Amino acid sequence: MEISLNLKGFFCPNESCGDHGEKGLGNIVLYQKYGRNHRRLLKCKTCNFRFSERHSTFFFGLHTKESKIKEVISHLLEGMSFRETAAAANIDKDTVQRIWKRFVLYCEESMDSLLKEFNIKLEDLIMLLYKRIQKRTK
Repeated sequence: MEISLNLKGFFCPNESCGDHGEKGLGNIVLYQKYGRNHRRLLKCKTCNFRFSERHSTFFFGLHTKESKIKEVISHLLEGMSFRETAAAANIDKDTVQRIWKRFVLYCEESMDSLLKEFNIKLEDLIMLLYKRIQKRTK
């Protein structure tokens, strides 16, 4: 059962696939929907690897709703403590800590890959951003 949709933003996460990491090739199709939230199960037509639409995202493997996760991160970025955030979001403090740890790790990995891809040192990026902020405030 294969249904073709606009899935150009997805790529095959299977590292042994010939099309691994390549977006927009038309090799990714909707295989089926699953779960209570009807998540899309995608399939690579090149290697027949099946994976969740959330596979290469921050939300993969988390059972908390995306809106709740975004709320938690927003509270923590505003400076609330783990306990305050847990009370405000009406979830367990340990869940808040797991979400935060994953968020920080995801940010670090994303930043590392961007810096490597563009061959930029972190210090240079910080100086560039600082200069742009200074120009805006003048």
